[in-house]
Amino acid sequence: MFRRRPLARAAMIGGGAYMVGKRSAQRSAQEDAQDAQIDDLQSQQDAAAAAPAAAPAAAPAGGLTDSAMAQLEQLAKLKQEGVLTEDEFEQQKQKILGAT
Repeated sequence: MFRRRPLARAAMIGGGAYMVGKRSAQRSAQEDAQDAQIDDLQSQQDAAAAAPAAAPAAAPAGGLTDSAMAQLEQLAKLKQEGVLTEDEFEQQKQKILGAT
């Protein structure tokens, strides 16, 4: 009877450690995915800044290129997910709008 109690305790501790490890791995995977999104957005911004300006006739009626619209949509998604703060969002938005 004394042997069952240590086994049950070990099983509970092991199960708790498993859940903590699993949750930590999920958070890490989510952070990696968010970092990849940010890196992708920054590379798009760098490419847009390095590319020559498009002719005004090629720009849509709103004055934004398709690339700039896609970048703004990604920024809004990152802000909505809580990856970017309001200030970071505004800074990145101004970079995109300044490049067009």
